[in-house]
Amino acid sequence: QVQLAESGGALVQAGDSLRLSCAFSGRTTNWDTLAWFRQAPGKEREFVAAIYYISNYKGYGDSVKGRFTLSTDNDKNTLMLQMNSLKPDDTAVYYCAARRGGYTSISKLYPYWGQGTQVTVSS
Repeated sequence: QVQLAESGGALVQAGDSLRLSCAFSGRTTNWDTLAWFRQAPGKEREFVAAIYYISNYKGYGDSVKGRFTLSTDNDKNTLMLQMNSLKPDDTAVYYCAARRGGYTSISKLYPYWGQGTQVTVSS
């Protein structure tokens, strides 16, 4: 099992920055990739970013490239998502997810999920 807990969501204005955190715990043999997804009301879940821990490879969704950055604090078992130049279109519930099996942006391939944290960007 893997436990994931997101935090850091807030109401911000367009152009602001925000950092989300995902605290993870559980056997490391159960996962090798951590990811962020988001889901806005009435829309499908969208890939934001992921890191494959074995090689430290990081990937980002097209809509956030150049604005969002993944980082890790392995001492604290935390995955962070730094979000800059936020736009109203970034408004969504942001979820942290984990899987074993390598890097992928396909949400249904992630078996472990946190409960999400709300990010709202006002114009």
